[in-house]
Amino acid sequence: MIPLLILGLLIQNPGAHGYELLTLMEKRHYKYIVNFTKGSFYYNLQQLDEKGLIEQVHQTISSNGREIHRFTITNSGMEEFEKLMVKFGTKSEYVNLQCYVALLFADDFDKYKLLKLIQAQIDQTEARIALLDDYLAITKEFPGKIDYFRRMNENSRSHHQVNLKWFKELKEEIEEPNA
Repeated sequence: MIPLLILGLLIQNPGAHGYELLTLMEKRHYKYIVNFTKGSFYYNLQQLDEKGLIEQVHQTISSNGREIHRFTITNSGMEEFEKLMVKFGTKSEYVNLQCYVALLFADDFDKYKLLKLIQAQIDQTEARIALLDDYLAITKEFPGKIDYFRRMNENSRSHHQVNLKWFKELKEEIEEPNA
């Protein structure tokens, strides 16, 4: 999915350099959609360049002596963008939280340690909801234009609220069995 993000961002920001694209991904909170690291981002950027899907349009030297490569998407890159849009746009997967694996063995784990794990999930989920609330508070929809990223964040917030409710109910059941 990282190649799709890079290609899409270059369509929106032709002539951007890698750090600009990475900063946009972080600023827009794309980490809630795709797992990426700085290393995986630059690896994918390099791969797209080597495959001829993007090309360097300008190179400068920054004040600290580092080379800055500006990129644009090629015709082949536009074709790949189209393919990736169809590939990922038609996928639908199950929601699976990594903590689900741990919960498979909850009966074999110390009850008080399990409660701490569930509390950690509650805390993390509340923090995610707060971040989404902050983002949604500073953005607004524009008339006549669908803001898909805002809608995705609203949907994500709804999922986190459901998870939060579920974690809290689970915690109560563990604290007071047979109640």
